Amino acid sequence: MTQSRTFNYTPLIILGLVALSVLLFAALVMSKSGSTVGTNTQEQSQHQSSYRWRMVTTWPKNFPGLGTGAETFARLVNEMSNGRLTIHVHGAGEIVPAMGVFDAVSSGSVEMGHSGAYYWRGKSPATQFFTTVPFGMNAQEMNAWLYHGGGMELWREVYAPFNLIPFPAGSTGIQMGGWFNKEINTLDDLSGLKMRIPGLAGEVFNRAGGTSVNIPGGELYTALQTGVIDAAEWVGPANDMAFGFHEIAQYYYYPGWHEPGSMMELIINKDAYNSLPADLQAIVANAIRAASADMLDHYTATNNAALQSLINNHGIELKRFPDEVLQELRQMTEEVFQEQAAADPMFAKVYQSYQDFLTKAGQWHKVSEETFYQVRRNTAPE
Repeated sequence: MTQSRTFNYTPLIILGLVALSVLLFAALVMSKSGSTVGTNTQEQSQHQSSYRWRMVTTWPKNFPGLGTGAETFARLVNEMSNGRLTIHVHGAGEIVPAMGVFDAVSSGSVEMGHSGAYYWRGKSPATQFFTTVPFGMNAQEMNAWLYHGGGMELWREVYAPFNLIPFPAGSTGIQMGGWFNKEINTLDDLSGLKMRIPGLAGEVFNRAGGTSVNIPGGELYTALQTGVIDAAEWVGPANDMAFGFHEIAQYYYYPGWHEPGSMMELIINKDAYNSLPADLQAIVANAIRAASADMLDHYTATNNAALQSLINNHGIELKRFPDEVLQELRQMTEEVFQEQAAADPMFAKVYQSYQDFLTKAGQWHKVSEETFYQVRRNTAPE
């Protein structure tokens, strides 16, 4: 009788499944490894890329303070990035006119610009708050509002429709009130004057009976000399002396009621900014903050020496605006605020944030800076 034999295939099936599992696992590991290598290669390639950008400005090339502030930022970016991002700074008129900075960066014709936000009031009235407004924040308060009070978020919201990312780019501190060839004793003395005075302050000046004119800094001397304007404000003693206003105007007024803490801006085309790797974006943000601090330091260090030279060496007459004139200008400022807030929702939104922060900062300064200045002044040795 033939005996049949039955072969057990179970061990072979198990071994085959184990081998297949090993192969699938190895393939998965290699796939993930390959994906990681590809990602790392892409990141490494991006980090090795170099970028050559152009910055247009509203200032004359290398103009002290404003122009050199842009150059300081460009230098810091180059040093911090080890040359991976280099920025060539162009003065007003080299590529675009002084007042063409916003449109050039918005369109992507150039990657970035350095200017003042209140020049773009025609784009959005709310832009004026991000430079300065009459009787508003000083430099210290402005920095605090922007970085810790919601100001930056509002600024970027205002600029978002224009494909721009803004950054604070340096403050001049409290400016001077301007150059005149007649004394200002009452509000009536402003009537009929054509004055270079930008931003919301220009609206207030118009309401006071004058005519505001917005002229780039590089054109101011000739405009004042030839009678195109009767009066001009620019920045402060250091910059004003560099422009030679003391040669054509007799009276130098203070305080700068119209610009108590003028903040400059760096604007970057959003598409260009997003093309940068994260580390270069961080370098840009930190370099502009360092350059911003340096600008205010520069003005604090140089303005008094320039003012004393204007008085003692050039014979200008330093004058203070009368209190009654300042009080009337302040009342007009409040009227303009209310009217523009009623007409523009974004203006109203930014104004509310700005005013709330200013009120709170003022409460603290009343018992800190204001009191200390008074004590220091009253206890100073004679």
